[in-house]
Amino acid sequence: MTALGAKIAAARAVGELARRAGRGGGTSLPGKVLMRLEPHAIAELSGRLSRGSVLISATNGKTTTAAMVASVLERSGVSLVHNRAGANMAGGIASALLAATKSHKRIDGELGLFEVDEFWLDRVTEELDPRAILLGNLFRDQLDRYGELETIADRWAGVVTALPAGAQLVLNADDPLIADLGRDHAGVTYFGVEDASMALPEMQHASDSKHCRRCGAAYVYDAVYLGHLGRYRCPSCGQERPAPTIAAEKIELHGTRAARFELRTPAGRGVVELPLPGLYNVYNALGAAALCLTLGVSLEHVLAGLHAVTAAFGRAESVAIGDHELSILLIKNPAGANEILRTLALESGELDLLAILNDRTADGHDVSWVWDADFEVIASRAREVTCAGTRAAELALRLKYAGVPTERLTVVPSLPDALDHALAQAPSRRLFALPTYTALLELRDELAGRGHVAQFWQRSQAAP
Repeated sequence: MTALGAKIAAARAVGELARRAGRGGGTSLPGKVLMRLEPHAIAELSGRLSRGSVLISATNGKTTTAAMVASVLERSGVSLVHNRAGANMAGGIASALLAATKSHKRIDGELGLFEVDEFWLDRVTEELDPRAILLGNLFRDQLDRYGELETIADRWAGVVTALPAGAQLVLNADDPLIADLGRDHAGVTYFGVEDASMALPEMQHASDSKHCRRCGAAYVYDAVYLGHLGRYRCPSCGQERPAPTIAAEKIELHGTRAARFELRTPAGRGVVELPLPGLYNVYNALGAAALCLTLGVSLEHVLAGLHAVTAAFGRAESVAIGDHELSILLIKNPAGANEILRTLALESGELDLLAILNDRTADGHDVSWVWDADFEVIASRAREVTCAGTRAAELALRLKYAGVPTERLTVVPSLPDALDHALAQAPSRRLFALPTYTALLELRDELAGRGHVAQFWQRSQAAP
């Protein structure tokens, strides 16, 4: 056994022990151990991938976008190494590569498909030497961990500058910070929305990136689609939204179940029947389509893969609990929450909600963002809201000020108790859960303990 082989064996043994202890060590722990033993393990293992690697990063939507890309690529016959579990820092990526390594020389997969945490993109890129990078958006998120958006944009600009010749960039034209990264780079594919019917009447209070990164002047928007995403121009220096070559037209949003749009590409047009809701998932699908087309996948396979995609962990995922259907919609920052709320508002009738707000490290300790989320759009529609989590009382206060009557609000901090209460109070038989990130993990653990879903690491290992 080689020195690297011995390190791989040791890391796997640690992961197996963690799984047997019920800790789900298959996500990132083995990779962390391997990187401690071999700091350049990611470079060593990814170098065995015959088709190289592609990376996806964004504040919102990277897990779903990666799932969409995987659905398309696998239908086109590409064998993937993919961090499906959503562990998107270096340890999670190393774990995915480790799981696919079958011998000291062979890896089971042709192409690496990795979603990457926005703060880890520069470090991971150095190790993976990707052939393509998709950058979806930058929204205000977890400021006590990562700082202002411009800080991450500057780091990403360094990543773009250091890319080797031939590496492809796939960028969201509708996000000013993202689009600006490609202005001096050859080989950029831009995607965006081209549908005036999706425009909001005005920019939302929670919008970010309102000023030109080049000169600091305030952007003028001709249309705002989602947060600060839209058609914009700088009246001072003349910078404006680049024209997207991959675009969504004739968009239809069908509540929390689905969306439909016409995909315009240089390879032709096609209708995307997306089994996921909201304009935010239209953007995710656009990014996935743009990346796959850049990699040479046919439009036919792109359309089929997007139609067949299933909800990623907690992202519009539905779970049957007896006679109830629990729909889980992750909320973690103002822009993402607003799109979830905008999508919920398309549902008919009254809404039964389980809202879970945590303030742990992975959520961000500063939860003041809930006051920028527009809960007002569903306040009159809320039939019963159960508030849970470490900051349940503050969330209930926010909902009270949004206009939800106090008699419709119940604070139950304990998640198991809150789930029981919310199910008992949902005569419609459909319950919508709105958890923050760590609350999402806790909810899945609770559902797994009750036998409604598989354990997270079991599910990721069982994925094709």
